[in-house]
Amino acid sequence: MKVRTLLLLGLLLGWGGLSQAAAQTLRIGYTDPDVIIFNMREYQQIQQQLQQEAQRSQQALQEMFKEYQEKLERYQRQQALLSEQRRQEREQELLQLQNEIEQASARSQQQLAQREQELLRPLLERVQQVIDQVAQEQRLDVVLRAQALLYVNESRVVDITREVARRLGIQVPEEGATAGQPRNN
Repeated sequence: MKVRTLLLLGLLLGWGGLSQAAAQTLRIGYTDPDVIIFNMREYQQIQQQLQQEAQRSQQALQEMFKEYQEKLERYQRQQALLSEQRRQEREQELLQLQNEIEQASARSQQQLAQREQELLRPLLERVQQVIDQVAQEQRLDVVLRAQALLYVNESRVVDITREVARRLGIQVPEEGATAGQPRNN
């Protein structure tokens, strides 16, 4: 039994040595694709387009709400004069219109999110292609998102954000800038 334990312990120690050696040769890079994307002209154009689409959708919802308010006010003015059956019909009509507005709003938000994904997909793919190229050229084994890093030993881990941005023809903010702050080009 002691021989098996010693053998197992020896294997684990040997494995640990191999893991340490592998970790020392592992080349790791990181990038902040959000900073890159937020600073691309195409991204800002996409945001403007989405904003216009959202405004059109909002106008349509406002028209539906205006119609609802007008019908509600008319109902409230006439309520005392209506028969019980007619009052229930009007209340049902108002409830149906209210449900239609809620459904239209949810559908609009869903369509806008889907449209955003559709418009951003080519941009994200282009950024990913450049990240892949830079990683291959610098012989990196792993590229992480900067947001996932808690600690970085700069002598052993490479930041490729600026190189990726340069190849895409954009400038990114200086070190320490946050991803949510696009730079004006």
